[in-house]
Amino acid sequence: MGKEVNGVSRSRFEMFTNSDEAVINKKLPKELLLRIFSFLDVVTLCRCAQVSRSWNVLALDGSNWQRIDLFDFQRDIEGRVVENISKRCGGFLRKLSLRGCLGVGDSALRTFSQNCRNIELLSLNGCTKITDSTCNSLSKFCPKLKHLDLASCTSITNLSLKALSEGCPLLEQLNISWCDQVTKDGIQALVRSCPGLKGLFLKGCTQLEDEALKHIGAHCPELVTLNLQTCSQITDEGLITICRGCHRLQSLCVSGCANITDAILHALGQNCPRLRILEVARCSQLTDMGFTTLARNCHELEKMDLEECVQITDGTLIQLSIHCPRLQVLSLSHCELITDDGIRHLGSGPCAHDRLEVIELDNCPLITDASLEHLKSCHSLDRIELYDCQQITRAGIKRLRTHLPNIKVHAYFAPVTPPPSVGGSRQRFCRCCVLL
Repeated sequence: MGKEVNGVSRSRFEMFTNSDEAVINKKLPKELLLRIFSFLDVVTLCRCAQVSRSWNVLALDGSNWQRIDLFDFQRDIEGRVVENISKRCGGFLRKLSLRGCLGVGDSALRTFSQNCRNIELLSLNGCTKITDSTCNSLSKFCPKLKHLDLASCTSITNLSLKALSEGCPLLEQLNISWCDQVTKDGIQALVRSCPGLKGLFLKGCTQLEDEALKHIGAHCPELVTLNLQTCSQITDEGLITICRGCHRLQSLCVSGCANITDAILHALGQNCPRLRILEVARCSQLTDMGFTTLARNCHELEKMDLEECVQITDGTLIQLSIHCPRLQVLSLSHCELITDDGIRHLGSGPCAHDRLEVIELDNCPLITDASLEHLKSCHSLDRIELYDCQQITRAGIKRLRTHLPNIKVHAYFAPVTPPPSVGGSRQRFCRCCVLL
C-alpha cells in the first residue's frame, strides 16, 4: 500500500489518469473532490459511484461512510448488505442505524463487529432476529462503543448485559426498552463496569424491581436520563436511591408506575435540582403536596406529563406558575380537579409569555372558555388539546385564535342531536310488538 494522502492511499489516486475527460476531475484536486463527497448522503453517494471509474473510487471510499442510517431502506436490507457495508467502511464507520431492519441477524452483525471496530453509535432498534450472540460479538470486537439501542430486541437477556459490561466499558447510553427478560442481575453487571452511563432506557422491562434501581443509584453518578415507564414493580424505595445517587439527573420517566407516592417528588426536589423533564402519567397517588416541593426546588423544569394524576388541583398549577419559569410542555389530561383558576395562574406566570408551547387539557370537565381567555397572552403557545372538555365552545376557540392565529387546537364537539321526526317521537315498539 502506498503512502496515504488525507486518508486515501496513493494507489487509489493513480487510478485517476489524464484520459479522464471530465472538467471537474481536471480542475479540482482529488483531495478536494473527496472532501466534497464527504457531505453527501448514502443515496447520492451510490448515484455518484455510477458516474465513472474515478467517481466510483471517491464515492465508495471508506472515509465518506462514517455515518450511515438505513432506516429508509429497512425493508430491503438483509444480512449480506450489512456485511458488504462493513467491509467497505472498515475502521472509518463511527455511526450506524439499522433501526427496523428485520432481516438482519446475528451472523451479519458478527461480521460487522469484526470489520468496524471503531463503531461508537449503533442502533438495532426493532431488529428482532438478534440475540445475545450479537452482544457477545460487540463485546469482543467493539471496545469504543458508546451508544447502543436494542429496543424491542426481545431475545436479549442478562447475558447480553454481562457481555457488554466486559467488553464495552465506555458505554454511555443503552436502550433495552421492551427487553422483558432482563432482571436485576443484568443491570447489576452492567452498571458496575460502565460507570460513565448517562442514559438508560428501560421502558417495559417489567421484571425490574427496586433492587435493580439500587444498583443504578450506587454506580451511575453521571446518569442524566432514566426511563422506567411501565416498570410496574418499582416503588418509592428504589427511586429514592436513584435520586440520592444521581444528582445530575435531568430526565425521569416513571409513567405507569402506580406504586410511587409523593415521597419521590420530595426526593427529586431535595436531590436533583437540574431536573428538566418529568413524566409521571397514571401515577394516581401523587398530590399537590409533592408537586409543591418539586416546583420550589427544581426551577429548570421544561416538560411535565401529569396525565391522570387525578389528585392534583389548582394548587399544583399555582406552584408551577411561580417557581418554574422555563416550563414549555404541560400535560394535565384527565386531571379532573383542575379549574379555570389554575389556568389563570399559569397564564399569568413567568413561563406564559415566551416559553409555554404545549398544554394538554383533555377530559378536564371543569375547564371552560375562561381558560382560553387566560391563555391568549401565551405568545409561544403552539398547541392545545381540548378533547372532551364539555364546557369549551367553538366561539371560545375562535376568540383564542384571534390572538394566536397559528395555534393548533385539537378539540371534539359531539354532533347535534337530530330533531324528532314529524309526527311525534319514535315508537318504542315495532308494529308487530304493539299488536302482540
